[in-house]
Formats: sequence, C-alpha cells, structure tokens
Amino acid sequence: MDYDIFNGDADGLCALHMLRLHTPAQRTLITGAKRDIELLRRVPDGAGSALLVLDISLDANAGELRRLLDDGARVTWFDHHAADCASEHPRLELHCDGAPEVCTSILVDRQLGGRYRPWAVAAAFGDNLAAAARALADSMALDAASTAALAELGQTLNYNAYGESEADLHIAPAALYQALHAYEDPFEFMQTPLYRELHAAYRADCARLQELQPHWQQDGNAVYLLPAAPWARRGSGVLANRLAAAAPQAAFAVVLTRSDGDYLISVRSGQPLARSACMLCQQFDSGGGRKAAAGINRLPAAELAQFIGRFGAYFAPDAPPRHAS
Repeated sequence: MDYDIFNGDADGLCALHMLRLHTPAQRTLITGAKRDIELLRRVPDGAGSALLVLDISLDANAGELRRLLDDGARVTWFDHHAADCASEHPRLELHCDGAPEVCTSILVDRQLGGRYRPWAVAAAFGDNLAAAARALADSMALDAASTAALAELGQTLNYNAYGESEADLHIAPAALYQALHAYEDPFEFMQTPLYRELHAAYRADCARLQELQPHWQQDGNAVYLLPAAPWARRGSGVLANRLAAAAPQAAFAVVLTRSDGDYLISVRSGQPLARSACMLCQQFDSGGGRKAAAGINRLPAAELAQFIGRFGAYFAPDAPPRHAS
C-alpha cells in the first residue's frame, strides 16, 4: 500500500494538491491537525512500498523513517523544518530547505516549474510568508484583487488546521484536501459553499481575537495566554501570524491552554537568522519547528513561568545571536 503523508495546514494541503495534479495517484492519506506531525508512526510495518511525505519535520520522524527504509519503503520528502537527522539513503529522495523565506509548497513549486503556482501563493500566505507569496504572485502578473483572494484562501486553509485535535477543526484535513483537489483553479474552489462556510467561521473566530491583551510584554516582545476554548485553539495560529506581521522585528509567543491544563505554545521570531524560534523551543520537551516559527506541543502548567523567563532572556535586545541549522 502507498501513502501520501502531509501536514494538515495550508502548506501541506497545497503541496500535496500540486503534486497530485501533476502526477495523479490514489493513495492512503495520513494527516491531522497542524501539531500532529509524528505521522510516520501510523504507517504499519511492511505496508509502505512508496511514501510521499510533505511539510512535517524529518527530525520528529527520524526513528520511524529508519524503520520504514529498513523495511524496503521508497520515500520522497519535501519539507522546510529542521532536518538535522537527515542522511543519505538510496531509497530516500529529500527536498529540504530551512531558509526562513521558504515553505514546502514553494519547494514543490520549484520542482514543478511553477505549473500550479497560484496554490503555492496561497500556501505561502497561509504560512505567514507574505513577501515570498507576493513575489510568486508578481511573477504571474496577478492583480491586487487576485493576490488578496489567494492570501485569504491560504489564511483560511491554515486556520482550519489549528486545534488540540481534529475534533476542534471545522473540517478534517483529509476531507478538506479531497474537496479542494477537485479544483485545479483555486478561484473556482473559493466559490464553493464549503469554502464560504469555512471562511465565515475563520472571520468569526478572528473577531474574538481582537479582545485579547498580552499576558507578559517586554522590549517589544510579548506572550499571549489564551483560554481553554475551541475558538481559541482554532485561532491561535492566526493570532501568532498577525502579531508577527504587525511587528516584524519582534518576538511573540501564543500560549494555548490545553484541555488537560497543560500548554501548547506557538513562537514567532522577528529575527530568525539571529535568534531562531526553533532553537528556543528545542530547549523544551516536544519542542521544534523552524527558524521563524516553532512551537512546543506540551508544556507542563508548572513550567509556564520558566518558559516566559527563557523567552524574555532569549529574545532580549542584548542577548547573543542563537542560530539553528
């Protein structure tokens, strides 16, 4: 059995969509909410003859990748997260670039020579890479209205992936992929009732975010503490991206209260080459990501003050540069 394994956010959805428009195939889908990234563990022994893996960290799946390669699987992997554990293997085709201005759909767009570029534009906007998205849009001579529509598409698709589990999401990512994959033209997909309903839910949750105030702030950086509510879990990524866009040189942490009382944290670094968000998050169990945007999947409630202290010291203006590969 063959598998398409992808992150359920805008980047993972659009990357798979573009590749399957180019090379149609019916495969078993493995995906989930945005933070559900240890997806290779769902592939059973002896079942993965061919795997396409998109927009999930190789480092977070390194042990499972070795298991599957040892079992004879052939793996093609596109990603922009940390890949320190990567090594050459005759059955591993790896397309990995951790540059801050790159997302997985941009890597796929390069591979396909821009054939389905509007979807890459949407994905880049969804991944908070507005400058890269606009550069792609400019390369197609898209007008301002079309570019803005693709930005809303990417942000809406990305919003749908945020939650503690798929139960928080409006649409399961696999079902959303199957719905949008019927449309080569993203502007046609945006006319569907499904998209309009999802976009309306996105706008409703975003309106509630306007009322939030920082839990902690210093030197232009801030930490926001969100309640244990489904709307907050869905809107946490939107808040993190909006904060980063409004103050691009600052650092932000969005702390989401999990249903069990612990925390799930999203971090944005305004200086990703000097102070990598990934390097900060890797100091905590279940932490990782990329230079500009990273997170901690579970922070014990008793460690919140410790996290805020490290966050403040790490991103202080006089702190030394901290790089991550």
